[in-house]
Amino acid sequence: MPEIRFFVSLDGQDDWPGTADRPFATPHAAQEAVRSLTHGMTGDIVVTFTAGVHRLARPLAFDESQGDSGANGYRVIYQPHGYGTPEQAEVELSGGREITGWSAGGDGVWTAPAGDLAPRRLTVGGRPATRAARAIGLPGNVTKTAAGYVTDSVEPRSWPDPSGLEFVYPGVYPWSEARIAVASISGDASSTTITMAQPAFDNARSLYDSKWYGAGGDGTWDGLAAPSVLENNVAFLTEPGTFAVSRTESGEHVLHYRPRAGEEIGKTIVVAPVLETLLSGHGVHDLVLRGFTFADAAWTGPTRTGGYLHYHGNARYEDGEFQKIDLGEDVGYVHVPAEPVQLPANVSVTSASRVVVEDNHFTRLGAGGLLIEGGTDVEIRGCVFDEISGSGIAVHTSTRVSIEDNLVHHVGTEYRGSPAVLVVESAETILAHNEIHDVPHNGIVVTGGERAKGTQVVSNLVERSMGKLMDGGGIYLSAPQGSSFAGGAMVRGNVIRDVLTSYNFGLYADYGAAWITFLGNIVHGADTPIVLQVGPPMENVAFVGNFWDVRPDGYDAPPETVTVAANTVLPKETFAEAVRADPAGADILARAGRRGLKR
Repeated sequence: MPEIRFFVSLDGQDDWPGTADRPFATPHAAQEAVRSLTHGMTGDIVVTFTAGVHRLARPLAFDESQGDSGANGYRVIYQPHGYGTPEQAEVELSGGREITGWSAGGDGVWTAPAGDLAPRRLTVGGRPATRAARAIGLPGNVTKTAAGYVTDSVEPRSWPDPSGLEFVYPGVYPWSEARIAVASISGDASSTTITMAQPAFDNARSLYDSKWYGAGGDGTWDGLAAPSVLENNVAFLTEPGTFAVSRTESGEHVLHYRPRAGEEIGKTIVVAPVLETLLSGHGVHDLVLRGFTFADAAWTGPTRTGGYLHYHGNARYEDGEFQKIDLGEDVGYVHVPAEPVQLPANVSVTSASRVVVEDNHFTRLGAGGLLIEGGTDVEIRGCVFDEISGSGIAVHTSTRVSIEDNLVHHVGTEYRGSPAVLVVESAETILAHNEIHDVPHNGIVVTGGERAKGTQVVSNLVERSMGKLMDGGGIYLSAPQGSSFAGGAMVRGNVIRDVLTSYNFGLYADYGAAWITFLGNIVHGADTPIVLQVGPPMENVAFVGNFWDVRPDGYDAPPETVTVAANTVLPKETFAEAVRADPAGADILARAGRRGLKR
């Protein structure tokens, strides 16, 4: 039988039948109609949205037990009107709320009541606004104390309403950035005492307890010695396009915004994110989500816990014990969370199978973009991820997930240790023909473990990674990836350009990496293309047929089971021309990045 269609329009009504001439008003009403039919499907069910911003009053939750899956070999498809044609409608599923009631002060700053909202992100005229910041840290001579900081400057006492103030610590570990809230500011005529939120500050002091001997000296390192950046105070509202939230009165917060040129009160729309989940799926199968923009979602985790204590990748500390990791007497030690917590995503699908997420735009999101956890046979293709506080794509403990032809850029805008694409202990994952650029840390991260095997990282283009933090690379793999070269990870035909911060690597096999083949990749503009000495040491790793612009340290004496052979070093100054002149290099360049798109 032919497919069944339902329609959703901003001009519709939820008590209508959902036909083209009498559409539903909300996706939730369409979902209920779909649920009544899936048990007896004889064709696909397609839900079509007309153009516009559909503001979600609550998350769109798909659940197998509620009848949200396709059945009998057919699929449930959600898409815009005219999907795949030049007339495709622009449809946004938004978790935001428009802020109204603006007034302008004598200094040009707009203010509006925000109720109990304390947004960490803001969208003004369709563009992201950023939190007001002081990028030169605390003034004066600063001393860290058990409870916070003391400075001989009295300036901080002039900052109004410190309750929303947050300190940022880039490089608290070289690969980490912490955020901790301020509890109070006090002082006398000659000094200021800053008390930090607890238990976040005590937990940070335990987590970031480390020694580093590699650079010589006594290994002393205190990433919490003083914050480098201060955020969210009205005193820092100096730049157009920035905002701060005053929280002096509970439930009567005030939003302050310094407008950009051309923005006008009453005409420029300001949206604050409200929902923390736009869309979730649990146990669903044979479901297709395509052609949407997912936008304006929040995450209030740092506000609830007093900070964001990042460790590595998407992992952070919230509570529990700490583990001391000894890196060797010549290197030092670090502490890690015994039970790390992963950053959530504003769109997530768990325990799902045969799900397609295609041609969507994930933007202006306060957590991660998309999370697949415990999934099987999931496809993520042709999507764009940008202006996201955390990672673009994260895949955990899944099997046969394909991530292909996606564009990920300007993510990790708030949680800068977040990889653009993260794969955690997942089997037979394919990451192919994606483009990643302008990200603060790693481009692609694949962590191994008992479940990890058969990962393919093929023909991706990674440019300008490691923009903020150190000790990472364009493509990073850690721990064993399976149990043999035949079933291990294959990293082939990728192009990595311009790995920006110091102490970085184009291709980084770290922390006991094993059973990985790096074959026919191009690395240009990294500190060094690969690293051969890591702790714990790598084993059974092969670097063969790659092109790079500097000879790696230890090339002639790699670890016993590590193969480094048939790689080509080309002059750094003329590398781009030289690699194009080489037939193998030209072939790698031609294949890397999104297919069907001019680069």
